[in-house]
Amino acid sequence: MRQMRLLITGCSGFLGRTIAQVAARRGHAILGISRSSKPAGWLGEYLQKALASDLDRIIRDFVPDAILHLAGPASVNSSFVAPLSDLNASVLTWINTLDSVRRSGVLPLVLFPSSAAVYGNAANLPISEDAPIAPISPYGFHKAACELLALEYSECFGLQTLVCRFFSVFGPDQHHLLVWDLYKQLAGPDSVVWLEGKGTESRDYLDANDAATVVLELIGERLRLNDEQSCQRGQMSVVNVASGKEISVLHLAERLRDLTAPEKRIRCRGIERRGAPERWQANIDRLRSLLPDWEPKSFTRGLADCVTEWQNRQHVA
Repeated sequence: MRQMRLLITGCSGFLGRTIAQVAARRGHAILGISRSSKPAGWLGEYLQKALASDLDRIIRDFVPDAILHLAGPASVNSSFVAPLSDLNASVLTWINTLDSVRRSGVLPLVLFPSSAAVYGNAANLPISEDAPIAPISPYGFHKAACELLALEYSECFGLQTLVCRFFSVFGPDQHHLLVWDLYKQLAGPDSVVWLEGKGTESRDYLDANDAATVVLELIGERLRLNDEQSCQRGQMSVVNVASGKEISVLHLAERLRDLTAPEKRIRCRGIERRGAPERWQANIDRLRSLLPDWEPKSFTRGLADCVTEWQNRQHVA
């Protein structure tokens, strides 16, 4: 893969930080943008800046091969509590990034991290990219709106856009959502670990480093094709990013328990969560056609690596 210049917004968040770390290890030039101060150990250039302000001058100065817009909310529950805040943080920052690219006169590939939430409760598994868009949460609706904006700027203004629909990504830099919440319970003093739902709900889990590798490989492949096709304008691509395997929430909890606190018991409250689909599993045929040599690490190994890192950090602290 050629060395790339990558501008990453939201680089202090879970996914942004993970992708930046993997990209830096591969020798890519990185400019990170975030409202937060520079993360410890950051490799590359960094700019503390709110994304509500214009980015066109920064884009012209840095001349990125690709922009990874990884800023934005990541909680379905929070989107029900404050839907307007979710929309502002998701849709408005994204359209500002797109329009900044338009005004800059530079034509990098622009990547948007969408979500399986756009599918809602899919009628059939595994879910392909051609499945109907049917979100059931404000978070999912806003992701779908962002995808439509990506299409608008590709069709109307010639931007190259890549939409990655992530399913359930987990990793050691994650400090929210189910895997982290279960680990905190298991590492705590209580003898019983509680699942809010029935335990039969399923997700398609992917290790964060694998997700980062996929993103970088997809960008590299898209840039290579653009070079061969004399940089065609106005193309939008959509790809599921997942392992292609369905894992129940109870199975996840049991594996975490085996790794962390085998003596603890797991119980289910049976509460149905708003906006949470019953089952998810991605069809990754399109991903495999684009990256035929890519193979994710096993769920068990990824979970073990994650737990080991969390435990090491606790000992250091």
